[in-house]
Amino acid sequence: GSAVTEELRHLALPDARVEVTVMPGAESVAGRDEVTILLAPHPGAEPRPVARGASGGELSRVMLAIEVVIAQSDPVPTFVFDEVDAGIGGAAAIEVGRRLAQLAKTSQVIAVTHLAQVAAFAGNHLSVVKSGDGSVTASSVRRLAGEEREAEMARLLSGLADSATALEHARELLSLGGHNH
Repeated sequence: GSAVTEELRHLALPDARVEVTVMPGAESVAGRDEVTILLAPHPGAEPRPVARGASGGELSRVMLAIEVVIAQSDPVPTFVFDEVDAGIGGAAAIEVGRRLAQLAKTSQVIAVTHLAQVAAFAGNHLSVVKSGDGSVTASSVRRLAGEEREAEMARLLSGLADSATALEHARELLSLGGHNH
Protein backbone atom coordinates (compact mmCIF):
# COMPACT_ATOMS: atom_id res chain seq x y z
CA GLY A 1 0.00 0.00 0.00
CA SER A 2 2.67 2.58 0.90
CA ALA A 3 4.61 2.24 -2.39
CA VAL A 4 1.38 2.61 -4.37
CA THR A 5 0.37 5.59 -2.21
CA GLU A 6 3.74 7.20 -2.98
CA GLU A 7 3.33 6.53 -6.70
CA LEU A 8 -0.12 8.18 -6.64
CA ARG A 9 1.53 11.40 -5.46
CA HIS A 10 3.21 11.52 -8.89
CA LEU A 11 -0.12 10.90 -10.62
CA ALA A 12 -1.92 14.02 -9.36
CA LEU A 13 -3.44 12.30 -6.31
CA PRO A 14 -1.09 13.87 -3.73
CA ASP A 15 -3.20 13.14 -0.66
CA ALA A 16 -4.55 9.72 -1.64
CA ARG A 17 -3.96 6.71 0.58
CA VAL A 18 -4.14 3.08 -0.52
CA GLU A 19 -4.72 0.16 1.82
CA VAL A 20 -4.92 -3.53 1.03
CA THR A 21 -6.98 -5.99 3.05
CA VAL A 22 -6.61 -9.76 2.82
CA MET A 23 -9.44 -11.92 4.14
CA PRO A 24 -8.81 -15.67 4.36
CA GLY A 25 -11.47 -17.74 2.70
CA ALA A 26 -12.24 -21.22 1.51
CA GLU A 27 -10.06 -22.71 -1.21
CA SER A 28 -11.55 -22.28 -4.69
CA VAL A 29 -10.45 -22.17 -8.32
CA ALA A 30 -9.94 -18.40 -7.86
CA GLY A 31 -7.62 -18.92 -4.90
CA ARG A 32 -8.06 -18.87 -1.18
CA ASP A 33 -7.85 -15.28 0.02
CA GLU A 34 -10.04 -12.32 -0.87
CA VAL A 35 -7.89 -9.26 -1.54
CA THR A 36 -9.49 -5.81 -1.54
CA ILE A 37 -7.76 -2.59 -2.55
CA LEU A 38 -9.10 0.40 -0.63
CA LEU A 39 -8.65 4.04 -1.63
CA ALA A 40 -9.06 7.22 0.41
CA PRO A 41 -8.64 9.83 -2.38
CA HIS A 42 -8.25 12.83 -0.05
CA PRO A 43 -7.73 13.65 3.64
CA GLY A 44 -10.74 12.84 5.78
CA ALA A 45 -12.17 10.35 3.28
CA GLU A 46 -12.86 6.86 4.51
CA PRO A 47 -11.01 4.19 2.51
CA ARG A 48 -13.46 2.44 0.18
CA PRO A 49 -12.98 -0.45 -2.24
CA VAL A 50 -11.69 0.96 -5.53
CA ALA A 51 -14.05 -1.32 -7.42
CA ARG A 52 -17.05 0.53 -5.94
CA GLY A 53 -15.88 3.90 -4.68
CA ALA A 54 -13.27 5.24 -7.12
CA SER A 55 -14.01 7.53 -10.04
CA GLY A 56 -12.86 6.40 -13.49
CA GLY A 57 -9.83 8.66 -13.29
CA GLU A 58 -8.92 7.49 -9.80
CA LEU A 59 -9.29 3.84 -10.78
CA SER A 60 -7.08 4.35 -13.85
CA ARG A 61 -4.34 5.97 -11.79
CA VAL A 62 -4.51 3.38 -8.99
CA MET A 63 -4.12 0.61 -11.57
CA LEU A 64 -1.17 2.38 -13.21
CA ALA A 65 0.47 3.00 -9.81
CA ILE A 66 0.14 -0.70 -8.94
CA GLU A 67 1.68 -1.70 -12.28
CA VAL A 68 4.60 0.73 -11.84
CA VAL A 69 5.32 -0.61 -8.34
CA ILE A 70 5.11 -4.26 -9.45
CA ALA A 71 7.39 -3.59 -12.44
CA GLN A 72 10.08 -2.18 -10.14
CA SER A 73 10.54 -5.53 -8.39
CA ASP A 74 9.34 -8.00 -11.03
CA PRO A 75 9.65 -6.60 -14.56
CA VAL A 76 6.89 -7.66 -16.90
CA PRO A 77 7.81 -7.96 -20.60
CA THR A 78 4.68 -6.21 -21.92
CA PHE A 79 1.99 -3.96 -20.47
CA VAL A 80 -1.22 -3.17 -22.33
CA PHE A 81 -3.27 -0.21 -21.09
CA ASP A 82 -6.64 0.49 -22.67
CA GLU A 83 -7.48 4.11 -21.89
CA VAL A 84 -5.61 4.15 -18.56
CA ASP A 85 -6.12 7.91 -18.78
CA ALA A 86 -9.93 7.74 -18.71
CA GLY A 87 -11.50 10.52 -16.68
CA ILE A 88 -8.37 12.67 -16.44
CA GLY A 89 -6.75 15.51 -18.35
CA GLY A 90 -4.24 18.32 -18.07
CA ALA A 91 -1.43 17.87 -15.56
CA ALA A 92 -2.68 14.43 -14.45
CA ALA A 93 -2.55 13.21 -18.06
CA ILE A 94 1.02 14.48 -18.43
CA GLU A 95 2.01 12.56 -15.29
CA VAL A 96 0.35 9.41 -16.64
CA GLY A 97 2.37 9.86 -19.84
CA ARG A 98 5.56 10.22 -17.81
CA ARG A 99 4.81 7.08 -15.80
CA LEU A 100 4.08 5.08 -18.95
CA ALA A 101 7.39 6.30 -20.40
CA GLN A 102 9.11 5.19 -17.18
CA LEU A 103 7.59 1.71 -17.52
CA ALA A 104 8.70 1.62 -21.17
CA LYS A 105 12.34 1.82 -20.08
CA THR A 106 12.19 -1.81 -18.91
CA SER A 107 9.08 -3.21 -20.62
CA GLN A 108 7.14 -2.87 -23.83
CA VAL A 109 4.14 -0.60 -23.20
CA ILE A 110 1.12 -0.51 -25.48
CA ALA A 111 -1.33 2.22 -24.50
CA VAL A 112 -4.62 3.14 -26.13
CA THR A 113 -5.25 6.83 -25.52
CA HIS A 114 -7.27 9.73 -26.84
CA LEU A 115 -5.17 12.28 -24.96
CA ALA A 116 -2.32 14.13 -26.65
CA GLN A 117 -0.78 14.70 -23.20
CA VAL A 118 -0.25 10.93 -22.90
CA ALA A 119 0.61 10.25 -26.56
CA ALA A 120 3.39 12.85 -26.40
CA PHE A 121 5.50 10.49 -24.28
CA ALA A 122 5.26 7.53 -26.68
CA GLY A 123 8.37 6.30 -28.45
CA ASN A 124 6.15 5.15 -31.31
CA HIS A 125 2.79 6.73 -32.09
CA LEU A 126 0.32 4.58 -34.00
CA SER A 127 -3.01 5.76 -35.36
CA VAL A 128 -5.83 3.22 -35.53
CA VAL A 129 -8.71 4.14 -37.82
CA LYS A 130 -11.90 2.12 -38.20
CA SER A 131 -13.89 2.24 -41.41
CA GLY A 132 -16.83 0.31 -42.71
CA ASP A 133 -19.46 0.00 -45.37
CA GLY A 134 -22.34 -0.80 -43.04
CA SER A 135 -21.82 -4.56 -43.06
CA VAL A 136 -18.07 -4.95 -42.55
CA THR A 137 -15.78 -2.93 -40.29
CA ALA A 138 -12.07 -2.77 -40.97
CA SER A 139 -9.26 -1.24 -38.94
CA SER A 140 -6.07 0.23 -40.29
CA VAL A 141 -2.95 1.01 -38.27
CA ARG A 142 -0.37 3.59 -39.31
CA ARG A 143 2.84 4.71 -37.60
CA LEU A 144 2.97 8.49 -37.28
CA ALA A 145 6.12 10.61 -37.31
CA GLY A 146 7.13 14.20 -37.94
CA GLU A 147 4.45 16.53 -39.26
CA GLU A 148 1.90 13.72 -39.47
CA ARG A 149 2.34 13.04 -35.75
CA GLU A 150 2.09 16.75 -34.95
CA ALA A 151 -1.15 16.97 -36.96
CA GLU A 152 -2.65 13.97 -35.13
CA MET A 153 -1.64 15.42 -31.77
CA ALA A 154 -3.28 18.72 -32.78
CA ARG A 155 -6.43 16.81 -33.76
CA LEU A 156 -6.47 15.06 -30.37
CA LEU A 157 -6.13 18.44 -28.65
CA SER A 158 -8.67 20.47 -30.61
CA GLY A 159 -10.48 18.29 -33.10
CA LEU A 160 -8.67 20.20 -35.86
CA ALA A 161 -5.49 18.84 -37.45
CA ASP A 162 -4.62 22.16 -39.08
CA SER A 163 -5.20 24.61 -36.20
CA ALA A 164 -2.07 26.75 -35.79
CA THR A 165 -2.66 27.05 -32.05
CA ALA A 166 -3.22 23.30 -31.63
CA LEU A 167 -0.13 22.52 -33.73
CA GLU A 168 1.96 24.80 -31.53
CA HIS A 169 0.59 23.08 -28.43
CA ALA A 170 1.24 19.65 -29.99
CA ARG A 171 4.88 20.60 -30.63
CA GLU A 172 5.21 21.81 -27.04
CA LEU A 173 3.84 18.50 -25.71
CA LEU A 174 6.11 16.48 -27.99
CA SER A 175 9.08 18.46 -26.71
CA LEU A 176 7.95 17.78 -23.14
CA GLY A 177 7.79 14.08 -24.02
CA GLY A 178 11.39 14.20 -25.23
CA HIS A 179 10.68 14.45 -28.97
CA ASN A 180 12.38 17.37 -30.69
CA HIS A 181 10.52 18.42 -33.82
